[in-house]
Amino acid sequence: MTRPQTQNRLAAFFIWTAGLVILGAFALIVGDIVWRGFSGFELSFLTEDPADAGRAGGIRSVLAATALILLVCLAATLPVGLLTGIFLAEYTAGGGRFAPLVRRSLDTLAGVPSIVFGLFGNAVFAHLLGLRISILTGGLTLAIMVLPFFIRSAEESLRSLPASFSQAADALGLSRLTFYGKIALPAALPGLMIGLVLGLGRALAETAALIFTSGYVTRLPESLLDSGRTLSIHILDLALNVPGGGENAYRTALVLVVLLFAINAALMALTRFSPSYRDYR
Repeated sequence: MTRPQTQNRLAAFFIWTAGLVILGAFALIVGDIVWRGFSGFELSFLTEDPADAGRAGGIRSVLAATALILLVCLAATLPVGLLTGIFLAEYTAGGGRFAPLVRRSLDTLAGVPSIVFGLFGNAVFAHLLGLRISILTGGLTLAIMVLPFFIRSAEESLRSLPASFSQAADALGLSRLTFYGKIALPAALPGLMIGLVLGLGRALAETAALIFTSGYVTRLPESLLDSGRTLSIHILDLALNVPGGGENAYRTALVLVVLLFAINAALMALTRFSPSYRDYR
């Protein structure tokens, strides 16, 4: 066996080993949650409110608060993220200082600890703007956390489109609004979904930022200005602060994992109906 062949086999061995380690870790984590969370799980767990500090009852109010916070996060993230991504992809090609400053700011925000976002959201949204500790404050705080991932994903997806797309639109006299609404954004949808999935995954798993912004009460929220507890905060509270809450903590974790898989599958399914590069050729 020649030296290049030996090196290739060693490289393949380490690559496969790394992949199997990741797959094994994933299987162990998900398997443990499914094994413990499915034990004694009933559908009433989804339709009843928490009782006895979470030891009994279900997670209806927690699910409602989580859904509302995610909706607020999406409502703030999508328009701002898409417009900023379009700006960085199209209007900064000529250079300048502003675009690098925006990109550097996004990269810095992506690495900021979540507790810092929580303190910022509490100071600005809850107190300065008077939104109090509420679902609205928590959703807006999460939007700031998700935006760096989504904006950079939108920018790279739009930049990867062939230049002939824009040239053909200009030749046909299409407005930029029509070009992006009918051609560019649908074609870049797979990349946009990846950024959105990564951002929503971080949002669903967030705890530290939401404790300071959305709160941790277990009652059913009646408006966006009510406080609410998310699934991740509920798991944290049951696991650390409630003796005997371990079983419901695992059941809540199972619901959270299933919800993550469902959101990922739904967003990825959208890409199947979006036009690809081949459809424009």
